[in-house]
Amino acid sequence: MTRRPFLASRLQGFGTTIFAEMSALAAQTGALNLGQGFPDSDGPDEVKQVAIDSIFAGVNQYPPGPGTMDLRRAIGEHQKRFYGIDLDPTDEVLVTAGATEALAASYLGLCEVGDEVVAFDPTYDSYAAGISMAGAVLKPVPLLPQDDGSFGFDDEELRRAFSPKTRLLMLNTPHNPTGKVFNRSELQLLAELCQEHDVIAVVDEVYEHMVFSGTHVPLATLPGMAERTISIGSAGKMFSFTGWKVGWATGPAPIVSAIRTAKQFLTFVNGAPFQPAVAVGLRLGDDYFATLGQQMADKKDLLCDKLDQAGFTVLEPEGTYFVTADISPVTAKKSVEFCLALPEEAGVVAVPCSVFYQDDRLGERHIRFCFAKSDAFLAEAGERLISAYG
Repeated sequence: MTRRPFLASRLQGFGTTIFAEMSALAAQTGALNLGQGFPDSDGPDEVKQVAIDSIFAGVNQYPPGPGTMDLRRAIGEHQKRFYGIDLDPTDEVLVTAGATEALAASYLGLCEVGDEVVAFDPTYDSYAAGISMAGAVLKPVPLLPQDDGSFGFDDEELRRAFSPKTRLLMLNTPHNPTGKVFNRSELQLLAELCQEHDVIAVVDEVYEHMVFSGTHVPLATLPGMAERTISIGSAGKMFSFTGWKVGWATGPAPIVSAIRTAKQFLTFVNGAPFQPAVAVGLRLGDDYFATLGQQMADKKDLLCDKLDQAGFTVLEPEGTYFVTADISPVTAKKSVEFCLALPEEAGVVAVPCSVFYQDDRLGERHIRFCFAKSDAFLAEAGERLISAYG
């Protein structure tokens, strides 16, 4: 008899994430890991102390399903302070196990089998997997390098991606892996298409305070979009506590309710002692968030300069903590082959951009580096790349 595959068909093709693979390669070879996107230092001490105090105070059992009320209030205060968005913490804010769960619950709670989700390609790898698990279909719109070194898309190609089957627009701004920050005119086009086709927008904004060029404009603030937009944030990215896995989804109560229905059957709840700590973090002064952005901008400049000296063509990011580099000037290899050889050749790990595209040919000349590391770490990695290719 022929045994059917153990892995469900909707997950065929989704193996171990590229980030886990490259981090394992870094550990195996001793190479400096600029692949997986996590900082190498902790966030604010005052936020850590609240988590510690909460553990010893007994805040270790299940928190409320939607998240503690104080954290939901703090999330609402953050959205009001920075973007003028008014939220009712009772039913318009949902705490999740990181932004990844917020995304997965959005697909599962909002999509019927066969619905289509428009997203800009390259996409963060969890998007395609989560959309597939929901039985929906990803409709990619390529973001491609422009003559000025930025990333852009074809308006008509975007329009063609929308159809009567379109349920969601999946937008990531600032965008991982390209570093693109969508400008107001681009967002206006997206808003018009969402309203024309009665589409819900799910917006991944986890890098919202790491913008170096332009301004982060939440899609929810555009006319007609507040009632059809879910905004997703991440304490892990905002405060450099990626292991805490505390995120959130905010938006109109009926849509948040649908997402909460799915979320309760995923993790149910998480991070009880971390939720009071994140609430404190969200109430830090504006100087914390400004400093975070400036520190990342300085790190971006440091690594971009090193990559330029090493001979790469650098596509300087407008936001996030990632930079894309064109490997064409230093090798004839494609991105996957180059990244697999990079630890031995240069003692550095990066991620091939081809894994982020549905059509991997579109990213076969580009690789992504993470610069959320100490200056000394970035300088050493840069010198190794210069020595190997410069």
